[in-house]
Amino acid sequence: MDLGSLNVFRGHAWYEIAVEMAVIWLCVFAVYRSLRGTRGAGVIKGAAFVLVVLALVIGLLGGSSDSFGRLRYLSSELLGLLAIVLAVVFQPELRQAMSRVGQTRLFNRQPADALAVATAVAEATEYLARNRFGALMVLERQTQLGGIVEGGIELDAKLSARLLESIFYPNSALHDLAVVIRRDRVLAAGVQLPLPEGGTLLPAALGSRHRAALGLSQDSDAVVVVVSEETGRVRLAEQGSLSNPIELVDLRAELQRRLQADRALVHLVSDGGSKEAAA
Repeated sequence: MDLGSLNVFRGHAWYEIAVEMAVIWLCVFAVYRSLRGTRGAGVIKGAAFVLVVLALVIGLLGGSSDSFGRLRYLSSELLGLLAIVLAVVFQPELRQAMSRVGQTRLFNRQPADALAVATAVAEATEYLARNRFGALMVLERQTQLGGIVEGGIELDAKLSARLLESIFYPNSALHDLAVVIRRDRVLAAGVQLPLPEGGTLLPAALGSRHRAALGLSQDSDAVVVVVSEETGRVRLAEQGSLSNPIELVDLRAELQRRLQADRALVHLVSDGGSKEAAA
């Protein structure tokens, strides 16, 4: 091993190096967790292999000497090109991440009673599923969906199971599209949701409602309830993933759990801000 390569660690305290290594490891782990099981995972593996090979080639050729200058020049240029390629390949993932960061509102939110919302949605879902009425219900959380709601029919009505059942009744003019629920209000109906990225794969048995639910969950932190018109099965879409069919008896508890997790985050941040202000 070339001892000259260790010069980068000289002149720094051990705890500084430890903190830097921990931060790098956390960043790498976060990227791995977010891409695990996606089409980007293979690209990351290939890019990592290329980077390792280039680093070894540059090290063997001697970074400080004038030998093999053209090869070292080409390898350094290839590294820059690889960075651009990765930015293009992961453009959808980067857009989704920035969208969530930019639209998230952690302060000044008054969350609704998670149990009341979960009860109303679960009761309506049970009626719709048993009668094979297709439905798509979006439970907004921290990410505001104002841009998507603008294309629908504004309601701003008190949330209730009967209202949801009437909206998704087959003779209703709004039953084919989605309903957006903000806290304890039905904000809008007849809302067209964005479809997922072209590389997203879904089983052939799942239709357009499931694709729309998955597409919205990729761009926001909303929980989307999907009722299949063909089978009456219920699934939840969240954070770019679609759940397995959920039993109707378990739906209310599952919705409450997810909504309370969101509420806990809001209270945690709000309490921290209040303590800082008081201090």
